[in-house]
Amino acid sequence: MTKHIEVWMAQIVSIKLEELKSEPFINFNPNGRAPAIRDPNTDLVLWESGAIISYLVEQYGTEHVKSYETSKEKQHCNQWLYFQMGGQGPYFGQAGWFTVLHHEKLPSAIERYRGEVKRILGVLEKRLEGSTMAHAVTSCQPDEKSEGFVRVKAWYERMTSRPSMGEAMETRARLMDEQGLPWTGMPNDVESLAEYRELIGAKKGACSEER
Repeated sequence: MTKHIEVWMAQIVSIKLEELKSEPFINFNPNGRAPAIRDPNTDLVLWESGAIISYLVEQYGTEHVKSYETSKEKQHCNQWLYFQMGGQGPYFGQAGWFTVLHHEKLPSAIERYRGEVKRILGVLEKRLEGSTMAHAVTSCQPDEKSEGFVRVKAWYERMTSRPSMGEAMETRARLMDEQGLPWTGMPNDVESLAEYRELIGAKKGACSEER
């Protein structure tokens, strides 16, 4: 019987941001980032989203619902997965950081990363012209930044209307609420990222003193 895979997701399931850089999580992932998984069926611990996606598809996607069978198609799929890992993910993240979370407004950084977001969306817009969906393209979840890109926006709406997506987001919202966390991941009584950093530092200092 196949056992459930254990998933570590920062702020959502089993670990908080301040725990990512300390034991026991750091023993599983020396990079101190989430997500990470542990599959008891194969005795495998794995981190990095792209590696996790590739593993899950290869290990459990035997019916090729979100993957391909020929070498050419597999390599093209990997190409788009790496595009997400090296392009869409980092650029979207930096755009969000400098627009919302950074302690000071840096117009040059905001302009740069917003420009990269538009460039990435343009690449996806072209890719979605008559394309089929596979796990690599699915990993490029574009979110609400897709205004002005017709195919990307339509694809985003199809993705978010799927029952499985709705269930996942409801679970995420419930688990974050149980931890007293809004969408930013910071506690409800913390008003800024700087204040949150101070809080994390204080907790780490308290833990060090206890040891």
